Amino acid sequence: MEDMMRKPRDFDAELKSIEHKARDLRNRKVQQLGELVISTGADALNAEELAGALIVLAETKDAGKREAWAKRGAAYFQGRSRRTASAPSRDTGGASAQQSGAQPSSGGAGAA
Repeated sequence: MEDMMRKPRDFDAELKSIEHKARDLRNRKVQQLGELVISTGADALNAEELAGALIVLAETKDAGKREAWAKRGAAYFQGRSRRTASAPSRDTGGASAQQSGAQPSSGGAGAA
């Protein structure tokens, strides 16, 4: 008898809520990827260059290269978090991360 008195679930409202959350997650992902492109200085590339580089990265199966890229990325984020934690504003920290991140990158990329 208790089951008969329970309010039926509103599946349409639940589905709409899930779709809204998924859209918000996609939007946040796009924003974060854009911020990453800018903070690394890759926004200086034109769209074709950036797309081509990303395609090569995505297609690379060489585990050694991928591991080296992952280590370099981890070091970038660790350095950036130290700089932004000590900087008075995020914009200043992002700019210093971009400046200091550009120097080691050019030497490392040429060697690899």
